[in-house]
Amino acid sequence: MMSSGVNSILQKMLCVLIAIAIGLAISISISIFSSGPISTQTLFAQQQQPSQPQTNLTSVGQQLLTEGNSFKIDNVTFSHNTVSVNGIQLHYVMGGEGDPVVLLHGWPETWYGWHKVMPALSKNHTVIVPDLRGLGDSSKPPAGYDGKTLAEDIHQLVTQLGFETVSLVGHDIGTQVAYSYAAAHPTEVKKLAVMELTIPGFAPPGRMPLWWVIFHQTPDVPELVIEGKEKEYLSWFFRNLAFDPAAITQDAINEYVSKYSAAGGLRAGFEHYRAFPQDAIQNQNYSKTKLTIPILALAGGGYIPTFGGNTSIA
Repeated sequence: MMSSGVNSILQKMLCVLIAIAIGLAISISISIFSSGPISTQTLFAQQQQPSQPQTNLTSVGQQLLTEGNSFKIDNVTFSHNTVSVNGIQLHYVMGGEGDPVVLLHGWPETWYGWHKVMPALSKNHTVIVPDLRGLGDSSKPPAGYDGKTLAEDIHQLVTQLGFETVSLVGHDIGTQVAYSYAAAHPTEVKKLAVMELTIPGFAPPGRMPLWWVIFHQTPDVPELVIEGKEKEYLSWFFRNLAFDPAAITQDAINEYVSKYSAAGGLRAGFEHYRAFPQDAIQNQNYSKTKLTIPILALAGGGYIPTFGGNTSIA
């Protein structure tokens, strides 16, 4: 038999356990019912909770977080959008009103490479500025980086937006996309402007390719060498190859670095270069039918400061 003292202790312990059990039951009930309607007082209290600060965002990313899908450049409103095309999710920015013009960026850039000219164009045009497949905020699939596939991405975007004809502007690798689009859909392109790329398959005989073209085409090696050093590597191009490096702000460089540092970003960028041999074959076939639309072709005249200025390899 237990002593009365022991019984007393056990009774107290039992009371404590019962109290804990009741407390747990109440807590579970509150948790279950809170998934239903919330009182005005509770909702207000939740709304007053300070939001957690976002980290690792560039200044451009902070602007999007603050303003949502719509934002302004020089007091002109643009919006971020995503659409399903050709088996991927394609991100694009759009604004303005009038005849549509599609701006296709180069490497190592995103749609943001056009942000300084977008407001001026928007005065008379609907400006459509996508992130090419694999770049920026668009999907990063393992394949589909040849000009024909990339052009189909953009063509499906234009079709979904309801435009029958567009003007195209391509810079760097965006030139390949613009040419492929115009060659595949010549009656749907009003004007074509291309710049800063020798279209694969049409390099002058004897011209040596630029070192980074060969490097980027090498399977796997660029990713192994550059991963973790994206800022240093990409900054080299902006600081050493631009005619006026000061025209490219650090904020812009940070934005590009953040996108190419994202999972799959480096590889996708290099896949555009790795598709050049396939592009060359496609372009030779496209060239059998001459384009009859107005075309503007621009280049920097071979001026590469880090190579001593004017060169014959650009």
